[in-house]
This record gives sequence, C-alpha cells and structure tokens, in this order.
Amino acid sequence: MILSALLTSVGINVALCLVFFVSYSILRNRPSNAELYLPRLVANGKLEEEDEVGSGGLLSCFRWVKRAWQPTEDELLSISGLDAVVFMRIFIFGLRVFRFAVIVGIFILLPFNYMGNQLNIDFTDLPNKSLETFSISNVDDGSNRLWIHFSAIYIFTAVVCYLLYYEYDYIASKRIAYFYSSKPRPSQFTILVRSIPASPERSFGESVETFFSEYYPSTYLSHAVVRRTNKLKGLINDADKAYKKLVHLKSKKDSQQSSKRTCFMGLFRKKVDLLDHYEKKLEDIEGNVRTERTSAVGKEVPAAFVSFKTRLSAAVAAHLQQGVKPTKWLTEQAPDPQDVYWPFFSASFVKIWICNIAVIFACICITILFLVPVLLVQGLTHLDQLEILLPFLSGVLKVKIISQVITGYLPSLILDSFLSLVPPVMIVLSSIQGYIALSQIEKSACIKVLWFTIWNIFFANVLSGTALYRFDVLFEPKRIPELLAVAVPAQASFFIAYVVTSGWTKTFSSELFRLKRLIWRHFKGNLCCKYDHETEVPSNPYHSEIPRILFFSLLGITYFFLAPLILPFLLIYYCFGYIIYRNQLLNVYEPKFETGGKFWPVVHDATIFSLILMHIIAIGIFGLKKVPLASSLTVPLPILTLIFNSYCRRRFLPSFKGYPAECLINKDRVDISDADMSSFYRKLESAYKDPSMKPVRYSEAGESSSNSSSSTSPLLRGADNY
Repeated sequence: MILSALLTSVGINVALCLVFFVSYSILRNRPSNAELYLPRLVANGKLEEEDEVGSGGLLSCFRWVKRAWQPTEDELLSISGLDAVVFMRIFIFGLRVFRFAVIVGIFILLPFNYMGNQLNIDFTDLPNKSLETFSISNVDDGSNRLWIHFSAIYIFTAVVCYLLYYEYDYIASKRIAYFYSSKPRPSQFTILVRSIPASPERSFGESVETFFSEYYPSTYLSHAVVRRTNKLKGLINDADKAYKKLVHLKSKKDSQQSSKRTCFMGLFRKKVDLLDHYEKKLEDIEGNVRTERTSAVGKEVPAAFVSFKTRLSAAVAAHLQQGVKPTKWLTEQAPDPQDVYWPFFSASFVKIWICNIAVIFACICITILFLVPVLLVQGLTHLDQLEILLPFLSGVLKVKIISQVITGYLPSLILDSFLSLVPPVMIVLSSIQGYIALSQIEKSACIKVLWFTIWNIFFANVLSGTALYRFDVLFEPKRIPELLAVAVPAQASFFIAYVVTSGWTKTFSSELFRLKRLIWRHFKGNLCCKYDHETEVPSNPYHSEIPRILFFSLLGITYFFLAPLILPFLLIYYCFGYIIYRNQLLNVYEPKFETGGKFWPVVHDATIFSLILMHIIAIGIFGLKKVPLASSLTVPLPILTLIFNSYCRRRFLPSFKGYPAECLINKDRVDISDADMSSFYRKLESAYKDPSMKPVRYSEAGESSSNSSSSTSPLLRGADNY
C-alpha cells in the first residue's frame, strides 16, 4: 500500500468518526433516545432530565465526555463491579505501554528507518511510495543502526513485563479486597455436583442428601436437584411475550390499537380483536404450563446444587474428588443463581467430552472457511493481482482516488465485516460445551475469538501475501523466523488501515453511536407492529471486545520495531476507547454476572504471546539484515519472557482460580457474629431452584380473562414489573 492510499483511508475514517461523535452528542440529549443511549439509567430510574437529557446548547451536548472521565475507579467498581474495572485496566495498560512505545518508536526508531537507503527511495515522489519507507526494511543490511533496534527490543520487553507484573499484582489485590468487602453470595457457599450415580432404590435428590449428610454432617445445609425443563422454559417464554403484548394493548386508549391485522406490516389478513386473541392464547399456555410443571418434578437429571454453612466447606468439596470413581460425583464451584445457564445441563461426562470434540472440529472448519475473505482482502490490496483476475476493471482501477479507496479503505472494511460474524458463533459453540454459567461461556468464547482473530487476521493475512502455499515451512521450523521476518513488515500498511477502520470507526459507530441498534429501533418502530416498550439493558460483550483490544495490542507490540508508524494510531485508539467504554459502562451496560476479574489472565497470556512473537520475528529480521550477532543475542529474550510468565502464573494465577483459605476462614469468622446469616441461609435453600419451577405472579390478565379461575396457580409476573 502506498502512502497516499493510507492517507485516503485515514481521512475517510476520521470524517466518519467526527460524524458519529457529533451525531451521538446531539441525539443523546433528546429524551426520545434515552432508552437507546442511556438504557441503564432509564431502567434503574436514575435518569435526571435536567442533567442527562435536555435541550441545552451545542457545547452542552459534549458534557458526556467529562461525565465519563470524572468517576473514580472505586465509583466504577461500586456501579459496574470488578469485571468492569478489569476491562478498563486493559485500556490503562495499553495506554502506558504504547505511550512509551510511541516515544521510542516515533522519535528514535522511525527516523533511522526513514534515513536508510536499502529501498532506494525517491523522496521527490514520497506520496506514491510504499510505507516500507518507514519500516525496518529500509535500514541497510549490516548497518550498525540495527543495534538501536536490538536495544529497543530489550528495553521495550522489560517495560512491558514490568507493567504486566504491576497490573497482575494490582488486580489480584483488588480481587481480594473486593471479596472482603462483598456481602455473602450464594456462589460462595454452593457447589455444583454432576454425574450423580443412579440408584434403583433412590432418586438423585435422595442420593445427594444421603451422601453429603454422611460425609459433611456438620456443614451440609441443603441441595437443589436439576430437572429437565426445556419445554417448560419455552412455554414460559411464550406466555411472557403474550402477556407483554396484552399489557401493551390495554395501556392504549385508542380503540384502533386493539384491532389490527395479524401478519407482518399489516397485509393480506383480516382484522381480529387482539385483546381476545392474546387472552385466549394466554389461557391455553396457562394450562400447558401447569401440566408440564407437574411432569417436570419427576424429570431429575444427575446434577444438583449443594449448599454448605461455610465458604471453606464449599471450597473443600469443590476441589476434592468426592467418589472412588473419578467420573462420578464431579464437583465445581457453583456460579451465582443469576449466572446459571439453565437451558443446557450436560449431566454426562461422556456427553461433555463428545461436545468438546465437536466444538474443536467446528472451530477448525470455520477457520478454514474464513480464508476465503482473507484471500479476497489480500487481492484488493494488490492492484496488479486484481487486474489479472478481473481485467475488465483495469480502466476503473487507473482512476487514482478509486484505486486508493480500494487498496486503502475497502480491504479492512470487508475483513472487519466478516469478523463481526464470528463472536456470536463462538458464543453458540461455547454454550454446547457443558458450561453451566454465562460467565464461563463468555470467557470461553472470548478465548476462542481471540485466537481465531490472531490466526485469521494476523497470520493468514501475513502468509497469504507471500507464502500461502509454501507448506514446506511447517516441516522446517528453523525457517519460521525468516519467513515471518519477510512477511510481517510487508503487511504493516494493511494493519495500519485495519486499526483505523476496525478500531477508530467501529468504536464510534458500533459502540458509541450504536448504529445497528439505532437502525433496528427505527425499523421496528415504523414498519413492524410494535408492542413491547420494555427498556432493553444490554451487558458488556466481553467475548467480542476483549479479543479486539488484545489484537490491537499484538499489532503494536509486533510492529514496535518493524514499523513504528502504527503506534500513534494505536495510542489514539486506546484514548478513544478509554472514554467511550467508560461512558458505556456507566450509562448503557448492566452487568449480568461477576467473575471477580477472571478475564485478566487471558489478557496476560495474550500479551506474553505477543512479546514472544516479536522476539521470533526479531531473530529472523536480524538474520536477514546480516547482523548474526544481534540475532543470536535475541534468542535468550523469549526464554526470559517465558520464565517471567511462569513466575507470574505461580505467583498470581492460583488466586484467580479460587480464594485462599485464609480469606475464606476470615470471612466465615465474621459471619459468626452476623445476625443476618440465618436469613441468608433460608434464602440459600431456594436460591438455586430452577426459575421455571418457581411460581411467578400474574394478576392482570387473570382478572381480565372471563374464563380464568381464581384457584389457578400464578404463572407470570405482574404488570408493575414491566
């Protein structure tokens, strides 16, 4: 990619960012958009009309930036939890790393790259020259200037490792402090038991009662057996939707609202009385729910939530093998009740194993299929190849502005569009692996998306540009550094454009402006039959956002000494992201679960991988540049980095897998003098009851339906909950 094409891409994206920024700042102040841009405040009843939403002047529209900046970390912790704090620490870590990288890369390494003569640059026509002018490729072979790059790699590695250690230590201590300050939570006292042995004489519930009463007589409290309720959940969801429609219709004073056509956009079918229609539908579902709920009582699966009187007893039971057979009485720490993923309970050890094999196979297939858009993108970045494949476009491609848009802006846009389809797929794959917590599914999907992005966006793009079909390199591992040293610098311009498109513009359009949600809201409100006015409060999509942030970190670390020109673009991204995501955490996202900062080890491991990748490329580049001594002296660097990583894992990782016995015992001792514990134990006994088996109140529709009986059990929530 030539410099003018990159500038075209940057110019387009900067203009789009400004449009989205100004549009958001204006639309945010309109009361009609409060449910879109401030849903959390609306749902919690904390929206202040005179402060958050109003018709102030143009400058007052930008006050949200100050509001997002002002809250302290402790305030963010109290509002959104520790996971949100850890998420923002990723941006703080990135700002610190790339602030140092920009100083060294732009003011030291970049001038030396630019002053090299390896590529024989004609400075009179710089806009039409390749961006390799600013990369290490332009440094003369055997030049002593390469020792400056060598020294920068060692210094940069030391700085990154120091910051990694500091953040790991800080978050680990924050995790312990958060545990001490938290109130008793059901997950701290409860374990999940799976693969309960079947007995012809006793039910699963009786087996659990007998087993834990015998082996944990002083601390066992209660248990809740899991039942198959998939069909019941479907009926409850149908009834929920029908009830919301009914409440909405009754709230309308206009009589025309109660008589509409039943099909899409009001076409092709006759009018019906919607009140009678949904009352009858609700009555039918009511009977089906009672029937299914009665039959579900006997549909036990070999899994149960077992609660104890102390945290220490629950931790001991979760980490010890309970039975003689290792595939029976499997235990793990239970998630919080609202974190439990009820639709899928894989009670069989064999079933979990088969599902995991199927997921691995599916991930491999998706990875292979994703090579198609990668090859398409690489074809767009090379006009000469594109003209050969599509000769009828040769005339159009000769137009300068069109060629610059095609090579500079279009490839990264296409690739990011395809990549946006991956996170939902990974969520689905993770949900069938036997995870019983939404947080576990989210973390598993996060890891899948991360490594999928690294392979398909980084390695596939790098290798497809030079040696996609040279599979022989896999049988000669010694050539890998050499191959990467040639291929990676050549793709620097593409990744700069990718950072600007996927980083800058997507953060403003998708995250801040919520463009897709805005379009869907407009379409739903104007074209479809709108009936549900309930405010939807989303949760932070960690599985898609954390991998994207970490991938940009990988690009910055890898290209730190290869092509420092990418560093300012990354630093600007982290600055934008810090403000925008703070705003979203405060006003948009409502935490659906709390892992206690367990996403940070993923961040640490990804950063270590990025450092080692940089070292491997450095070994190859110094060899190609005919500085064998520098190449040899770089070899100890990845070894030292792995030793550092091993130390961090031993030092910090155990405290992220579970809380130390010291902390558990101290909290249990505090509970002894807590008068509220007896009430907590009573609530704990029913905390893990399947929501589908709990009675839920429904009053309004029952009163309106002439056929409903007062003796029927309540099924749905009252209207005040909506």
